[in-house]
Amino acid sequence: MIEMRYEAGMRVRVTQQVVTGRSVTSTAVEGEVVRAGQQKTGSWFAHSLDKKLWVDRVELRKDDGELITLNLDQNSRVETLGAADATA
Repeated sequence: MIEMRYEAGMRVRVTQQVVTGRSVTSTAVEGEVVRAGQQKTGSWFAHSLDKKLWVDRVELRKDDGELITLNLDQNSRVETLGAADATA
């Protein structure tokens, strides 16, 4: 699991990569953290807490007001943005 150190109100940029064969596709999303932490999925997974699969998730509010939920994995990078970065 990814160490979660993001709190509501923080401004972050989440960059995620998807590796497919020989190519890599990257996307980046910026916004204000609404909530972050581990949440269980509806998938069954033996020998885990509540017999469910747990994933790291962060919910962001983008500048246009859209709420987006991102599942974080080993190919995700979360950067904390300062006030100068937020206005750029």
